[in-house]
Amino acid sequence: MPSGRTHDSITLWSLPLLAGLTFASTQSSSLTLFVSGSYLFSGLMFGPDLDVYSHQYKRWGPLRWIWLPYRRSMRHRSFWSHGPIAGTIVRVAYLLIWVGLFGSCGMLASAIIAQLAGKANDWFVLAQQWWSRSVVFLGQAPLEYPTEAIAIALGLELGALSHSLSDWLASAYRRAVTRRIKKPSPSTKQIPLPPERSLPPENMVTQQPSSQRSTLPAPQPQVRREAQLPPFGRKSERSEE
Repeated sequence: MPSGRTHDSITLWSLPLLAGLTFASTQSSSLTLFVSGSYLFSGLMFGPDLDVYSHQYKRWGPLRWIWLPYRRSMRHRSFWSHGPIAGTIVRVAYLLIWVGLFGSCGMLASAIIAQLAGKANDWFVLAQQWWSRSVVFLGQAPLEYPTEAIAIALGLELGALSHSLSDWLASAYRRAVTRRIKKPSPSTKQIPLPPERSLPPENMVTQQPSSQRSTLPAPQPQVRREAQLPPFGRKSERSEE
C-alpha cells in the first residue's frame, strides 16, 4: 500500500489537471474552485485513511479526537471506508453529526449569554429558533444551489477515489509479483536422484574368509630383568690386590 506522502503527491500533482478539465468543461471559475477545493480537502484531510492513525488523521490537529469512534468502528480498507461513493457518504454523515453537536452547543451557550446580557427573555426559546433556522437552511441549501452541491460532492468523491484506486493498484501489483516469484519456471527440469544403496543392518556382522584374515604374531610377555651383584670371590680378590 502506498505511503501517506505518496498519496499526498498524487493529490497535489493531479490537482492542476482536475482544475483544468473542470474549467474547460464548465467555463466557470466558481465551480472549478468548488471542485478543486473539495478534492484537495478530501485528498489531504477527508480521505479513506481516517480509519487508521495516518497523515489525514493527524492533520485535524486538536479536533482529531472526533474521528476516534470512526476509527474503532471501521475495519481498515473496508467497503464502508474505502469503497466508492459509500465511503464518502459515511464520512460526510459522520462529520455532519459532529457539526450538529458543536452547533447545538454553540447555540445553547450563545442563547444563555444573550439572556444574561438582557437581550433575550428565554434562552431556550431563542436556541430553539436558531436551531430550526439552521435545519431549514441545511435542507434548502442543496435545492437552492444544486450545481454547487454537485461540484462539492464530485470533488470529495474524486479525492477519495484517487486514494482508494492507488491502494488497489499497488495491492494488485504486489500480488502479481508474488505469484510470479512463487510460480516455478518451465525451463527448470527435475533431475532424478540416484537410488540409495541398501545398507546392512547394524546387528549383522560380516564374516571374512580365513585366507583373508591377517596373521599377526602373538604378543610375547615382557620379562622383567633384575639387577645382579657380582660374585663374592672376585670382589674379595680385587680388594686384596
